[in-house]
Amino acid sequence: MEEQGLSLTLQLSIVLFFALLGYMVAMKINQSAVVGVILIGIIVGPSVFGWVQYTEFVEALAHIGAIVLLFAIGFEFKLKEVYTKESTLIAIGGVTVPWILGYLLGIAFGYSSSTSILIGTVLVATSIAITAMVLFEMGKLQTKTAKTIMGAAVVDDILGLILLAVSVQVIEGTPNISEMMILVFKAIAFVAIGLFAAQYVGKFFMWVDGGRIAKKFPDFLFILAMTVAFGYSFAAELVGLSAIIGAFLAGSSLSGIHPKNSKCLEDGAKYVHMIFAAIFFISLGILVNLRAVSPDILLFIVALIAVAIVGKMIGCYIPARLVKENHKDSLIISVGMIPRGEVGMIIGMIGLTSGVFTQDIYAAVIIMCIATTLIVPPMLRKMYK
Repeated sequence: MEEQGLSLTLQLSIVLFFALLGYMVAMKINQSAVVGVILIGIIVGPSVFGWVQYTEFVEALAHIGAIVLLFAIGFEFKLKEVYTKESTLIAIGGVTVPWILGYLLGIAFGYSSSTSILIGTVLVATSIAITAMVLFEMGKLQTKTAKTIMGAAVVDDILGLILLAVSVQVIEGTPNISEMMILVFKAIAFVAIGLFAAQYVGKFFMWVDGGRIAKKFPDFLFILAMTVAFGYSFAAELVGLSAIIGAFLAGSSLSGIHPKNSKCLEDGAKYVHMIFAAIFFISLGILVNLRAVSPDILLFIVALIAVAIVGKMIGCYIPARLVKENHKDSLIISVGMIPRGEVGMIIGMIGLTSGVFTQDIYAAVIIMCIATTLIVPPMLRKMYK
């Protein structure tokens, strides 16, 4: 599907059609919709048939999809229940262990120190969107483990941002302590301000709901909510965080609001995210190109996937046990932190464009991200059962 050859409406129709096929595949194999949609993306993408390409239009829709998805998920959480000392400790373990193992893996395969540093960084960040969608499908978002996973994943993203900045500066040979401290301060300040502003955002929305415009136009409040979601996402990107962190904060800030005159915000967000989330997940499959993988890199791919899984399992399981989680919940938390998804892909792209990664290493990173995304839904389903 060439971007210049087909109209935008036809591109969107084709992508949504294949996403629907993904749901049918998921039902057939009794797996999460996430798994089915990504598999269809791999099949119709460059890896197999090449019917659909990762165009700028698909990329933009996928970006919006991730934002809308996390905005809708945010409605299920109270901010104070998510950001706790326990989730922070788990996030620290989930960042430190994978980074060390990734660095050692790169050295073991004979890569340079710069390349090994960035390989470790790729393994750090958790893709919150994947796990959140699976928990949503299973109706487990209100469990204690789900809240811990979401909180840890957000802190994980902040720590991953800091590590990425440090890694890039070390690779370039120009580490700047003051710049790194400013980055840390901006990231922490963004989350802190979001937590503080949550109560006032809710009050403002209730005030608007009681006004004349909300009584005349019941959909006004939902449009305002989407404006806030994208505004938070933009602010997150300004400080260097992932846009989906801002969207999650926005949704969490609006959770518990029950408007009298306006349409339900949570229901509206769920309906919108059904469409865009499907585009986001199928784009993950379309993005990978298995044909670009040479036989020489296969062993490294297998080792990278193994380290990605083991690193998060060990790094999150031990802190979870230390904060008095039982064995089963600790396993669920550690498995929920495994997906790398779009975050790892972005770091991989940075490595490729900067010349630190070769095409083979970049392909290995993409395949690792897809593999860690695909294995988590069936693992979580089995563990919760």
